Amino acid sequence: MGRKDIMTEIADRIAEAKKKVQTLKDQVLAAREQKLAGYNGIREIAQGKISGLKPAPKVRRTLKGHFGKIYAMHWSGTGNELVSASQDGKLIVWDAMSNTKLQAIPLRSLWVMTCAYEPSMGNLVACGGLDNLCSIYQINQPTPNLRIHRELAGHDGYLSCCRFINENFILTSSGDQTCMLWDIELGVAKQTFADHDGDVMSLSILPSVDPNMFISGSCDSLAKVWDIRTGQCTMTLRGHESDINSVCLFPDGKSFGTGSDDTTCRYFDIRACGEVAEFRNENIVCGITSVSVSHSGRILFAGYDDYNCLAWDILGPTDKYLYRLQGHENRVSCLGVSPSGEALCTGSWDASLKIWA
Repeated sequence: MGRKDIMTEIADRIAEAKKKVQTLKDQVLAAREQKLAGYNGIREIAQGKISGLKPAPKVRRTLKGHFGKIYAMHWSGTGNELVSASQDGKLIVWDAMSNTKLQAIPLRSLWVMTCAYEPSMGNLVACGGLDNLCSIYQINQPTPNLRIHRELAGHDGYLSCCRFINENFILTSSGDQTCMLWDIELGVAKQTFADHDGDVMSLSILPSVDPNMFISGSCDSLAKVWDIRTGQCTMTLRGHESDINSVCLFPDGKSFGTGSDDTTCRYFDIRACGEVAEFRNENIVCGITSVSVSHSGRILFAGYDDYNCLAWDILGPTDKYLYRLQGHENRVSCLGVSPSGEALCTGSWDASLKIWA
């Protein structure tokens, strides 16, 4: 068989495989429509039983102090404090209410991608990035200590996200397609979570609701639910057509939102083992960098590459956003709702953080 014949045969196989994929997609859509037949939907069921929403929040504070692109921010669990990480090589701890810097921590690596604030006691912050390390620092000490408290090494790829469970344990996700649970005091990995086929970009956990379960989102377009006790994936949620950049659990811990490069946000219910809603607008052509949920669970906030933050009503139309929050002059790279639910913080490549309320 000549080279030309081989190439023709390969092309025929590819064409046949594409037809099979399309057939399977059509079957999935048909099955969904069949399941939804006769179902009025959550919005119609809730009609007349829900109150209207307040006007769009406004900018109340602008936090300036970084001199490079801001890549990540995270609220503390105990008050108005938050931590931000920037490409200027600094972690800054802020009091968002008074618009003051509480502490600035110089980092060994400029290429930071994530940061986290310990939620229970508020004495630790963490960060990581292209150095493949999770670096933990002590704050709120009588004398400021800028030295690393712990350095956790074990990932073979960049650190994309980290979240504390408590003062003793922290979760990390990485470009090496895994997540890890670390014992902070010992500085060792206690568990490795490996089931994704792409870079793991984000994770979300609610220690106060269920410290044994967390969610991960990956470049394989899948979101997974994990049991920390066994190290096993207990559920895989499909729906996105491209990389999932961000995941966020709802306050009850029974559902979560996602944001993807496919320009959509999606709402998944763990109890239903599937997607409940897809938030998409034909005028949106850019990806989502980060998502967060209001304290009530009614509003899903999403940061976009086009400098905007959009708010989607979980009980509203899926093709029309509720609010558009404008004000940043570059990509909205991170956002988060405060633990009290009274404020939203957005961080951008314009080197500023904005507090909305």
